[in-house]
Amino acid sequence: MPTFKSVGELHTERKFQTVTNETPVGIRTPLSLGTKSDGIFAMHFSTEAQIQDNFRNLLLTNHGERLGFFDYGANLRPLTSELSSEELESEVANRIRRATSKYMPFISLQTFEYQIDNSQNKNTAKIRLRIIYNVPALNIQNKGMELTFYLIG
Repeated sequence: MPTFKSVGELHTERKFQTVTNETPVGIRTPLSLGTKSDGIFAMHFSTEAQIQDNFRNLLLTNHGERLGFFDYGANLRPLTSELSSEELESEVANRIRRATSKYMPFISLQTFEYQIDNSQNKNTAKIRLRIIYNVPALNIQNKGMELTFYLIG
């Protein structure tokens, strides 16, 4: 009579841990190695965190940097040599609005704060952008994003 002693593994002999109930939503950027439940790369486990990461990437990407989408991004870096321009603040706001409405139309931009600090050096300035946004479809309210750019000129 055949026996099944050498067939399969007992539940207690499994080599790998059971995956948690949390399902990853997307890859966290900048890329980094994952931990226990992440997998090979660090992951986001909430939609809110993934949207914020994607929005930051949209704002920091310049035209021509995303393969297959030449106009993807807010294209803010070319403005870093426009310190003397009077319309710089409105141009930054317009570029952010255009990129958001085209690539992330589910985000509702609320406020835009713009602060220039050239106290350390007359030829370079630090610009801080603070953007408050909502995602009405997911009931995400008053989420903030802060970016810092250095201007020359």
